[in-house]
Amino acid sequence: MLRQRRRITSTFLFLACGLLIPNGLVSASDAAESPLKAVSPNGVVSAEFSLTDQGEPRYSVLYRGKRVTAPSALGLTFKNGVQLDRGLKLVDSASSSHRSTWKPVAGERSEIKNEYNSLIVHLELSPSETEYEKSALRQLDIEFRAFDSGIAFCYTVPKQEGLDSFEIVDESTRFRFLADHMCWSSQKVEGEYDHVSLVELEGTRGRPMVVEVQDGPQLAIGEARLVDFARMELARDPDHELTIRPVLGSDVVANAPFTTPWRYLMMADSASSLIENNDLVLNLNDPCAIEDPSWIRPGKVFRSTLSTRGSKATIDVAAKLNMQYILLDAGWYGSEFSDESDATTVTVDPKRDDGPLDLQKVVDYGRERNVGVILYVNRRQLETQLDTLLPLFKEWGIAGIKFGFVRVGDQKWTKWVHEAVKKCADHQIIVNIHDHYLPTGWSRTYPNLLTQEGIGGNEQMPSAKHNVTLPFIRFLCGPGDYTVCYYNGRIQTTRAHQLAASIVYFSPLQHLFWYDRPDKYRGEPELEVFKQLSTTWDDTKVIHGEMGSYITIARRADAEGANDRWLVGSMNAGERRQLEIPLDFLDPGITYEALICSDQAPDGSASTKVNVTRTEVTSESVLTADMASNGGQAIVLTPRNL
Repeated sequence: MLRQRRRITSTFLFLACGLLIPNGLVSASDAAESPLKAVSPNGVVSAEFSLTDQGEPRYSVLYRGKRVTAPSALGLTFKNGVQLDRGLKLVDSASSSHRSTWKPVAGERSEIKNEYNSLIVHLELSPSETEYEKSALRQLDIEFRAFDSGIAFCYTVPKQEGLDSFEIVDESTRFRFLADHMCWSSQKVEGEYDHVSLVELEGTRGRPMVVEVQDGPQLAIGEARLVDFARMELARDPDHELTIRPVLGSDVVANAPFTTPWRYLMMADSASSLIENNDLVLNLNDPCAIEDPSWIRPGKVFRSTLSTRGSKATIDVAAKLNMQYILLDAGWYGSEFSDESDATTVTVDPKRDDGPLDLQKVVDYGRERNVGVILYVNRRQLETQLDTLLPLFKEWGIAGIKFGFVRVGDQKWTKWVHEAVKKCADHQIIVNIHDHYLPTGWSRTYPNLLTQEGIGGNEQMPSAKHNVTLPFIRFLCGPGDYTVCYYNGRIQTTRAHQLAASIVYFSPLQHLFWYDRPDKYRGEPELEVFKQLSTTWDDTKVIHGEMGSYITIARRADAEGANDRWLVGSMNAGERRQLEIPLDFLDPGITYEALICSDQAPDGSASTKVNVTRTEVTSESVLTADMASNGGQAIVLTPRNL
């Protein structure tokens, strides 16, 4: 690692360009002439830091030399009235470079590059700020990291004399743009996405928020490494209509030293290439904290009925389709909404199923067929029984827990849910967090957190347009448990669309046949896609896409013995569409068998009919996806030597 440090003496400030400035606050003109910079390794992205005449910290972002944001505010406000966002002076700064690669336990790629250049500025309240003379809160550090895929920054309140605990009540961070760009965002975690201009934004919005900067780039505002802090939502700043501000879910109580989550601006030339930059979120989290994560098993999940007979039937079908788990959902221990229910007992809720359920027999039956059991537990029992449940579930042979209705937003429950995932890791239990929890990359640190909901999936039976919007927004921040359907008649898309969704939507725990039962399985030939489906991947490529219209993603399977098998998913919305799919990502000189599952009636007249064909292809071949307005296509590409 290369490292460079700049020290501010009592007489001069030495800035990035070598200019000497008299000690004191950096003037606006001097800051404009020579801001401190963090520039990405290939020079495409940079962040500039400066101080105004009033000692207000500012940053701006450039992409390919184009200024993307105007100078935007930074800083924190504390409960005692101290504002570390003005009256500051630069004490010193440090820059460094980082170059490494790492292998995710369950990822979209077998190896991830983590390359950035960083800048840390050390700030302190000026002695002239008599208003805060008696406050111990005087120092603030800001770190910037410039990746080729975007920039990120976070705050650190360092240990300082007389300071122990403190309370953050607001964040001065702003994302100030230069024009009224169009943006995509949702007011609800599982809601529809609006496509409106910055000045038209109303209410608080979830993250990430995608901003379509005029003449490029595409940009996503988000949050990473949210572990012990209040959740960030976004809203338009009422004082500056082209500015987005954070809205924190609660005040934050902490002890010095303390570092906040990252705020990031992910950037790319197009919406499709933005998807390929989503490793940025993982790279902003700490490395794996589990010493030996080999016990973590990604896989496909079939939701079961709550009876011994039904669960065994589900296991049988799961084994036929190369699925790794069944899920016993809400109701196996009584009503999930009752505080009186006891998750240490098996007491089937009669409103959910007639039972009877011998859970140990189900677990043993699944073990014989290499199919694990995941149990749903509502937050009521998780909050009161977790420390009892984990050793008990381990004794029962339970593989994982699906957390239900966890509380989100404020610091207390943010910290609680991440501590719960840590405890699950101690007992070798995998986790799926449902409802309004959104990922911020923490699955790099604790990869037993395999997936989470935080998505408008098939529980809401969304439109095809919603489905083809998700990859461009929701999946920028991490895996999503969409709960893919197949037989259920309420879905608003074709079956080929659902097959493709299992490939396009990344989730190391991929729930298939949501709302379906094993007795509906008839061995349809197109279900070979689900059988061959991997849930983790060696490589991922976005072939083409347009927000809300269509998407095609190719993924190389990470399954043992897959031998470079590729799966390609295309999803469509709005109108019948024919898309050419070049196969130039395949290894040259090798012949592949292509299993193609497409809409049998692209005119939309038969949504449950899937056309299955097989053909030989090479890296020079081009296939065509002929899709209904709510349709799709799924392809399995297998080398002929298998």
